[in-house]
Formats: sequence, C-alpha cells, structure tokens
Amino acid sequence: MDSQFGFLVSQIKQIGGRIFEKILSEKNISAFNGAQGRILYVLWNADGISLKELSDKTGLAPTTLTSMIDRMEQADLVKRVADKADRRKVLLRLTDKAHSFREDYEEVSREVTKIHFADFSGAEIVETEAYLKRILGNLEAYNRGGH
Repeated sequence: MDSQFGFLVSQIKQIGGRIFEKILSEKNISAFNGAQGRILYVLWNADGISLKELSDKTGLAPTTLTSMIDRMEQADLVKRVADKADRRKVLLRLTDKAHSFREDYEEVSREVTKIHFADFSGAEIVETEAYLKRILGNLEAYNRGGH
C-alpha cells in the first residue's frame, strides 16, 4: 500500500498552523504565537514542570524550547523557578499575564477545531481522534524504546 499519511499529517500541521496564526491576528491577539500557544497549553494543564517534561509533552526538542522559553520569559509569560525539592532542577511556571490569555487561546482553538472537523459527524470526530491517539501512543512507545 502506498500511503500518503506522513505527507498528509505534515500538510495538516502546516496549514492548520497558518490558520491558527491568522485567527490570532484577526482577533488582535499578539501576546503569543501558535508555537508559544502549544507551550502555554501544556503549562496551563501542568504548571511547574521541567524543560524535559515540557519537551516530552510538546514533542519539541529541548534546544528549541530553550530559546522559546527565553523569549516567553522576556514577554512575561513564563518564569523559571528552582524546584524546592531539588535545587538543581528548574521548573517552568506561568505568570499571571499568561494565565489571563487562556480563554483567548481556547477560543482560537475551538475555531480551528471547527475548521478541522467541518462536515464531520460527532461519531467521525470521536473515531478520528481515537485513531490519532493510537498513532501518538505508537510513536511514544517506539520513542521510549530508544529506537
């Protein structure tokens, strides 16, 4: 079977990212971009995690995250704090400013999700998301295996 899966996923990611950025712009949301929104999303759900944990949850390389976190820190969206249990470990925490943008992010996300799933039935959405979770699980398991 000649699969276009990788190409299709790449196209969805690229076009979806551009649409996310466009909607941010249309709503005059300039405090964060789409890539930073992914980081914010993870931290809104797991504030106070290490860069390694953030890397695991976002799929972004630690080297990429370091420069992004630097910019987000300068924009007063995140701060680095020492872990009280292990002073060698640095944790990432959201600022009050970052918390104030959560509803904006969720609103844009809802719009993008509607665009992604236009003309899908509820059952098709559930089924598609289940397949994507299985694929993600396969990739994570492979990655943990050191392959």
